[in-house]
Amino acid sequence: MLKQSAVVAAVAAVVFYVITTARQRGSVVTQHILDEYDYVVVGGGSAGAIIASRLSEDPGNDVILLEAGGDYSLNDTYHVPIHFYDLQKTEADWEYYTVPQKASHFGMVDNRSYWPRGRVLGGSSIFNSMQYTRGSRYDYDEWANMGCDGWSFKEVLPYFLKSEDILIEDLKHSKYHNSGGYIGISTGGVTQLAGVFLTAGQEMGYNLTDYNGEIQQGWSPMQLNIRNGVRSSSSLEFLGRCKDRENIHIAINSLATKIAIDKKRATGVYVIRNGRKDFIKARKEVIVSAGAVNSPQLLMLSGIGPRSHLETLGIRVEADLPVGENLQDHMLLHMFTTISDDIGMTKNKINSWTTDMQYRLFGSGIKSIAGVDGTSFFCTYETNQENCAADIQFMMYSMYISDNPFCIKEEIAREYFAPPNTPGFSTVISLLDPRSMGSIKLSSTDPFDHPLIDPRYLTDERDVDTYLRGIRLWEKYLSTPSMKKIGATVEKMKISVCKSHVFQSDDYWKCIVRQLAYTVYHPAGTCKMGRKDDPTAVVDPQLRVKGIKGLRVADASIMPNVISGNTNAPVMMIGEKAADMIRGKNTVEHLKRQM
Repeated sequence: MLKQSAVVAAVAAVVFYVITTARQRGSVVTQHILDEYDYVVVGGGSAGAIIASRLSEDPGNDVILLEAGGDYSLNDTYHVPIHFYDLQKTEADWEYYTVPQKASHFGMVDNRSYWPRGRVLGGSSIFNSMQYTRGSRYDYDEWANMGCDGWSFKEVLPYFLKSEDILIEDLKHSKYHNSGGYIGISTGGVTQLAGVFLTAGQEMGYNLTDYNGEIQQGWSPMQLNIRNGVRSSSSLEFLGRCKDRENIHIAINSLATKIAIDKKRATGVYVIRNGRKDFIKARKEVIVSAGAVNSPQLLMLSGIGPRSHLETLGIRVEADLPVGENLQDHMLLHMFTTISDDIGMTKNKINSWTTDMQYRLFGSGIKSIAGVDGTSFFCTYETNQENCAADIQFMMYSMYISDNPFCIKEEIAREYFAPPNTPGFSTVISLLDPRSMGSIKLSSTDPFDHPLIDPRYLTDERDVDTYLRGIRLWEKYLSTPSMKKIGATVEKMKISVCKSHVFQSDDYWKCIVRQLAYTVYHPAGTCKMGRKDDPTAVVDPQLRVKGIKGLRVADASIMPNVISGNTNAPVMMIGEKAADMIRGKNTVEHLKRQM
């Protein structure tokens, strides 16, 4: 009887959620827009959607949100977590590629890295694997020490809390979490492997921890921006609540091509909307939230950037600033492992009717996450701190990948990947503290031409050394009793392309890193925030573009240094904090915590 009641209650909860979110999932797009607004927000992604939504909470503000891509409500795939890979190389993807790399990507076609970026309302919050990670408190304290006043951990935490609706019972009473925000935060743990991952981590000698809490280092169930099995994107959760506000307009298929600047003030934005040229005037401010690639591109097209680069292209210089420099990105390396027991995910399981029904009825099961069932953070450098800013992260995917969406050369892919439905998992080793830095430059003055992206991956040898330390941790992980019990071995990482080196030697693993490590999709830093007198900074701590009035940038591009973890949650925090700065309000006083 109790079991039957529990099932009825679960179904009722899901039905209630479907009914209450159906309105949010409907189209929020405006068909007819005005010639001018108080605020013009460029980019409807993780930060831009939040900024536009928050600005429109003040009835006296007229706001327009311009998104180059389409409507998030037109495709249910956007909302189903397991399908995140299926969105790559579709109309929702900018599909960027780096220039050929000289120190990495030797195993990739043309030595280039494929950079998927969300081109849809919600941006990359529609496109990512939904890992909710804030980074280390030391990241933000470092920002503050670099001259970014107001951006210490104590000062940004309330803005993380403002967005958060923690759905994980064990964390609901933590001072590091909050209930009632728009972004639902749940956990995975949907396969039998999930428990094995964590037990093996403890057998390595690490504690189970809340990596978004006091201590980052250790093992933890993954925290995910998913609510009842539905992707909790900034577009669904923030824009979906704006539908009845008359003071916000949302325009899709609207590519901003240039910011109009008159006497050092941003006055509006030139747009190509549905194939037609248009101009939208900004009475108060233009806020650029187009991401770490598009934001610097738009600024440079508008005459804001390095003088020598702009003059080479014949662009009039409005402000000589280091736009496009300081490009930082995390890298990942898939370390594949076969196992003796079929206790993870496979394509057959994902596509089975029972899995589909479980998801449709209860919003649970393997379709309710993106495959990530656990994570860990490590400080592999020498430190005496009990806590630290991690430099290596493991993300545990409960599946052995059989497809090749990563542009790996076919002769390598045949060895590296496995036949469909092979029992196994992937340890994604992520480099969190990259020393190699690159740049983004214009390829031409045509806004439709993709910019030149050069991350200069692994040009600093310290990054390879850090990766080697991470791989040694992985070897230790696979030698734990729990891993041995399920038959996990390192053998699938024996690949011919590095056969000139002794398997598992330092040189062998360094070869693997330079062949197969690629982006984790976390580009940042290209419109760097800093003090007003910092010659390397593009925006000040209020996110105002130096030397140009009425213009701000608010997205991952403003990070002085990329944070130690997945970047989507920090970008949402940046959106929340930017909205308060623009409005001249403090909406988070009640969320301040004693640390």
